Amino acid sequence: MSDDRTSALTSSAYQQALEVIASVEPRIADATRQELTDQRGSLKLIASENYASPAVLLTMGTWLSDKYAEGTVGHRFYAGCQNVDTVEALAAEHARELFGAPYAYAQPHSGIDANLVAFWSILAHRVETPALAKLGAKNVNELTEEDWERLRHELGNQRLLGMSLDAGGHLTHGFRPNISGKMFHQQQYGTDPETGLLDYDAVAAKAREFKPLVLVAGYSAYPRRVNFAKMREIADEVGATLMVDMAHFAGLVAGKVFTGDEDPVPHAHITTTTTHKSLRGPRGGMVLAQEEYAADVDRGCPMVLGGPLSHVMAAKAVALAEARQPSFRTYAQQVADNAKSLAEGFLTRDATLVTGGTDNHIVLLDVSSFGLTGRQAESALLDAGVVTNRNSVPQDPNGAWYTSGIRLGTPALTTRGFGHDEFDAVADLIVQVLQNTEPGTTKDGKRSKASYALGDGVADKVKGAAADLLDKHPLYPGLNLA
Repeated sequence: MSDDRTSALTSSAYQQALEVIASVEPRIADATRQELTDQRGSLKLIASENYASPAVLLTMGTWLSDKYAEGTVGHRFYAGCQNVDTVEALAAEHARELFGAPYAYAQPHSGIDANLVAFWSILAHRVETPALAKLGAKNVNELTEEDWERLRHELGNQRLLGMSLDAGGHLTHGFRPNISGKMFHQQQYGTDPETGLLDYDAVAAKAREFKPLVLVAGYSAYPRRVNFAKMREIADEVGATLMVDMAHFAGLVAGKVFTGDEDPVPHAHITTTTTHKSLRGPRGGMVLAQEEYAADVDRGCPMVLGGPLSHVMAAKAVALAEARQPSFRTYAQQVADNAKSLAEGFLTRDATLVTGGTDNHIVLLDVSSFGLTGRQAESALLDAGVVTNRNSVPQDPNGAWYTSGIRLGTPALTTRGFGHDEFDAVADLIVQVLQNTEPGTTKDGKRSKASYALGDGVADKVKGAAADLLDKHPLYPGLNLA
């Protein structure tokens, strides 16, 4: 089918869909149209965002949404799930082939759901199953109340070692306000205070001292690659299960930018991911596992999840099929190359980067050198049409709310076709904004961590320059909602 024909069909599909929506609640149709306008007109640099294809987006808007399908393929608690079985089986098949995983579970609704499935699968495999055997029971329904209390105590007092939030880890890796930090007796490993890089010897020493049941690797704001073979060696030495959360960099794994020791799937017992971000699919989660954990992960429903979102699983299957095409490898490599271009653009303009650069899709800019907090920088950039998110830096003096950094990612603008020159220009625009932003003051005259003042005319100047870049690389070209 020609590109013109595809564009015409896509435009017609969305025009008619929005007309139907507007007949019931026009404000929702208006907000949807405005969101496309806003995304088309801004430099999207949030590392966890991307642009899904029209095929992926359209797949989610179907009657598959109407079907309950608790259970697993061929073993549902509801009748009439034969089509959902097809959808889920295809999503799992594409995931196994794409990542080289023995087992794939496509039901999690989000990344945190995927991590919860993984955590409880590990607890079931490592704690519950041996405990039941010791008590002479096949499942928890056979336990006495006294036995059940003993089992609950065992399940609730296991140890987890994960990357600290300020070093680049995720809140689901044992951060205390998160459920992961309440489920486990947790400790965290950080990065070298001088370089900001992972110190595997330090991680190993921490693991020997703490002896965790679960060692979590992966990150949401660490701008470097990880040696997962070394992490597996550490886990094996202390008898831990290695769980890798690759939600942020799954696209670089799928696109074979990360291979060998940097590919987590062969080394981890369980790997979790989201299906959006660098993978460019619908918002959702997924779990990959080695055979020994497959049966436990397969109990995600009813262990943690309820009915799967069948329409989203269908969209996952479409996105994973897209990621199996040769063009996706080209895209993934360009994401990494563009991140280097963005980092180089900052460094040539004397900006400060955590770890001094990047070799994945993330650039972490320390804005304290501009006299700003991350919150001030994020807000000023948004005024200028540059969408980022504030983020902690290692040993951040401003904490997790105000922060001292902004996190930048290249997946979304790479999808739009940006390359080296455009990302160098983006770095220049960001530095212009930050150089022309001053922190505000509080009511009592102290320096504010939130308020700011952006120099006159800077926002309009940057917006104009950004518009020139964006116009050369239109979002969803050919999609017309008029």
